[in-house]
Amino acid sequence: MSAPVRVVICDDQALIRTGLTTIVDAQPDLEVVGECGDGQAGVDLARELRPDVVVMDIRMPVLDGLEATRLLAGAGVEHPVKVLVVTTFNLDEYVYEALRAGASGFLLKDAPPDRLLHGIRTVAMGAALLDPDVTRRLVGRYAARIRPAEGTAQDIPLTPREMEVLRLIADGLSNSEIAAALVISPETVKTFVSRILTKLDLRDRVQAVVFAYRHGLVA
Repeated sequence: MSAPVRVVICDDQALIRTGLTTIVDAQPDLEVVGECGDGQAGVDLARELRPDVVVMDIRMPVLDGLEATRLLAGAGVEHPVKVLVVTTFNLDEYVYEALRAGASGFLLKDAPPDRLLHGIRTVAMGAALLDPDVTRRLVGRYAARIRPAEGTAQDIPLTPREMEVLRLIADGLSNSEIAAALVISPETVKTFVSRILTKLDLRDRVQAVVFAYRHGLVA
């Protein structure tokens, strides 16, 4: 039997924090190893305990969840921690900024418990929680804010086929849809996606979409 997924809960409302902890701890494959009520405490606790996933609120005292996420999972962090943002604020800008800060997923607090549990497991496995079409909608809407990267598409260390797959990921296609579009098997698509993430040093499909927009691979 594999070890349970270790989770830290970070929310400034004690009632919410207790509820999330109760839901997570009731699962045999999940374990809450720490909880806290502000963003700075969340950063300190995550750095100390090295959990598999941090469940992070956005609006909190001392340090908000976006900045805490950036410190734990943002660009340049040597040992990033996977962050699942769970908030009451259903604003596209918050979702986008959370993903840009390095979060692997985003959920609303009114989501049913099974969706929260699925989100934690999904993020722990290294996948992005948002569906590709949602990711594309959010990144596309705020693409103008993304500072263009230096260099050209020719500087990207991918084969022509891998570039094609990356563009389709950024277009919001799932693995099965990419497989159908390129007339290849879903397993082959998974291999391409894994190579793309490895070569570009990206964590998940969310970062791949942002990368594609930053490098002008999609309009």
